[in-house]
Amino acid sequence: MFSARALRALRPSSGQVTQCLRQHRLETLRKYPISSLMRQQRHQSTNKPPSAFRTLWRAHPFSVTTALICITIGGSALLYTNYYYHNYIIGAFHKFPEPVAKQMRKALYYTNISLEPKNAVKYYREALRVADEIGMDPFSDEIIGVKIQLAALMEKCQQYQKAIDILEIVKADNLKWMEALGNKPGNEGKRTRVLAMTTRVSVKLGDLYANEYVLEKEKAEECLVWAVETVLKEQQRRDTEGIKPGEGDWISAEEQGGALEALAYNYEEKNQHYLAAPLFLRAITYSQPTSCHTAVLMNNLSISLAQQVPPSTPGQPPASRAEFVSNARAWAQKAVEIAAKIAPPERNEECDVGCAVATHNLGEFAEMDGNIAEARKRFTEAKSLAKAIGFTDGVINSENALRRIGKS
Repeated sequence: MFSARALRALRPSSGQVTQCLRQHRLETLRKYPISSLMRQQRHQSTNKPPSAFRTLWRAHPFSVTTALICITIGGSALLYTNYYYHNYIIGAFHKFPEPVAKQMRKALYYTNISLEPKNAVKYYREALRVADEIGMDPFSDEIIGVKIQLAALMEKCQQYQKAIDILEIVKADNLKWMEALGNKPGNEGKRTRVLAMTTRVSVKLGDLYANEYVLEKEKAEECLVWAVETVLKEQQRRDTEGIKPGEGDWISAEEQGGALEALAYNYEEKNQHYLAAPLFLRAITYSQPTSCHTAVLMNNLSISLAQQVPPSTPGQPPASRAEFVSNARAWAQKAVEIAAKIAPPERNEECDVGCAVATHNLGEFAEMDGNIAEARKRFTEAKSLAKAIGFTDGVINSENALRRIGKS
C-alpha cells in the first residue's frame, strides 16, 4: 500500500490538474470539433422516450384520428362563422345606422337562415319605421333595397301578388319623386340612381306579371316596354347632350341588354317573332362578343327569324320564307362557332346547352329546306352533344326529330 506521503507525492498539484484538464479539453476539441459535439448532443437528445401523444397514437390510432378530424372541422367552422358574421351580417349593413341594421339582421335571419315569413316581415317593417324616425332618405339605395328585399321574400313564399303590390308602390313613389324633384339642380346623381333602380324594378315586375301563377301578359309587356324605352331614352340623351356634372354612370351595358332580352322573350312567348328579333339583335350589341351568353342570344335570334311572319308593309314586297331561313341558319352557325371557341374557365353550362340547341336548330333549318341528309347529320350531332352534357330535353327533342325525318 502507498503511504499518505506517497499518495500526496502521486497527486498532482492544483496547477497541474488545471493544466491537465485544459489539455484534455484541447485534445477533445481537436479530436471532436464543436460541430461534431453538437451533432452528438442533438443525436442524444433525439433518443428520448416517446412522447405522450405518440404513445396515445400507438395505443388508440382510430380514436386519435377521429379526434383530430373533429378538431379540424370545429376550427374550420369557427373560422367560417367568424368570416360570415363580419362579411355578411356586419358588412352587409355597414351603410345602415345601427338601429336600422339591428332590425335588418333579424329580418335577414328569418329570411335566409330560418325561414319564418311572419317574423321577417315584422322586422323589415320595423327597419323601415326606424329608418323613417331617424331621417334616412326614403329614396336612397338602402331603403329602396329593403323594400325590394321584402318583395323578394313574398316571391320566395309564392305570394306573387303581394310582391307585385310592393314593387308597384316602389315604382310609383320613385316616379313621383322624379317628376317633382328629379330635374332640380343638385339632384343629378340622385336622379340617375332613382331612375336606374326604377328601371330594374319595372323589369322585375314584368317577370312577376308573366309568372305562370299570375299570367297578366299585357301588364308584363307594359312594364318591360317602359323599362326598355327608359333605358334607351336615357342612353340617347347622354350620347346627345353629354353627361351632366354629378350625374354619374348609367346602368351597365349588361343590364341594358337584359332589359331588351326580357322584352324579346315576352314577344317570343306571344309568337310575335317579328318584334322579338330586333330586340335580340340589339341585345347582342350590349353583350361581350365572345361569351356564352352572346351565343345563346344569337341562337334565340335565329329561332325568331325562322318563325317570322311579319305584317305586310304597304309599298314593300314581303321577305320570302327562304330569306328568313337563310338568315336564321347564318346566326345559328355563328352561335355554334362562338360557343366552340370558348374554353374553361369562361366556358360554362350555358355554352354547352347553347351549342347543342343551335346544332339542333341547324337540323331544323335543313329540314325546312328539304335537305334531309343534312338534317339527320345535325340532329345526330345535337343528340350526342346533349347526351354528353346531361341535357335530357335536348336528347328527347333530337330523338323525336330523327324519328320524324325517318318517316318522311
